[in-house]
Amino acid sequence: MSINVQFFASLREQLGKQQVTLEFTRPVTVLDIWSQASDGLKMPNNTLCAINMEYVKTDAMANDGDEVAFFPPVTGG
Repeated sequence: MSINVQFFASLREQLGKQQVTLEFTRPVTVLDIWSQASDGLKMPNNTLCAINMEYVKTDAMANDGDEVAFFPPVTGG
């Protein structure tokens, strides 16, 4: 199962990568994908996650060919 992973803004800078493609042999959650794509780093609080441009929670399951994206929390003022 192939998953395309995208990191945006400060997450991209923190991890030093914008995009990776991961291969899995079992069903995986968004949190599983984060863990492998980030080399085991803890996900920052309030990180926004999306599968195929729809926001999801970290326990959402990804399917073969999905794009999973991670965004830092939006702040304003």
